[in-house]
Amino acid sequence: MLIVKKFGGKSLETKDAIYNVAKICKEDYEKGNEIVLVLSARGKETDGLIEEANKISDKFEGREMDMLLVTGEQKSISIMSMAFSKIGIPSISLNAYQVPIHTDSNYCNANILDIGTKRIKKELALGKIVIIAGFQGIDKELNYTTLGRGGSDMTAVAIAAKMKADRCEIYKDVDAVYNNDPKTDESAIKYKKLEYNDMIKLSDSGAKILQNKSVRLARDYNIPIYIKSIFTNKIGTIISGGN
Repeated sequence: MLIVKKFGGKSLETKDAIYNVAKICKEDYEKGNEIVLVLSARGKETDGLIEEANKISDKFEGREMDMLLVTGEQKSISIMSMAFSKIGIPSISLNAYQVPIHTDSNYCNANILDIGTKRIKKELALGKIVIIAGFQGIDKELNYTTLGRGGSDMTAVAIAAKMKADRCEIYKDVDAVYNNDPKTDESAIKYKKLEYNDMIKLSDSGAKILQNKSVRLARDYNIPIYIKSIFTNKIGTIISGGN
């Protein structure tokens, strides 16, 4: 089975959190599954990079901002590969250029045009977990681009679609999709299953659990998305076509 897993933010914030991700992946890897791991930046790193840029200037080109922002994901994937090495699991980290992930030149909110699979398949065949930097791509001039807020979700879904993965798992710091934020609303309703269009409506109304474009892509390619908790590794919500 080929499983695409996506982690980011709080799930990578500390040393213990990183090893928790490694443990989750190791469990599926040792069952004989092929694992493609998509990571976003750690904690509030992207916000920190934006703040750092704003301290320098409030006037900058999107290209240069993207050159800065992609460093967060590249840090995540290299550190994760080091963690896998520590626990005896072979892995390799790849950025957008190395995959490659091709996008248009709409800096700071680019759209994925195509994803190369040759390198990913080669590394999987060698028995490695393939760790890919989410949120980033390269345009036709080989400039780095970023995919907008929540863009690592898009990376994961797009790779799952291109690779014809058996599962796409998105790990969050909440245990499922709710109609409201369960951290502030004790009466929030938990959804065990959602159809793509219902998830899109929730995203349009302000739900931040998944990037809207990633759900649309999953719908177009009929890729089920499994929302799982970083704390329990249990499936909270399955987003699919409803069949």
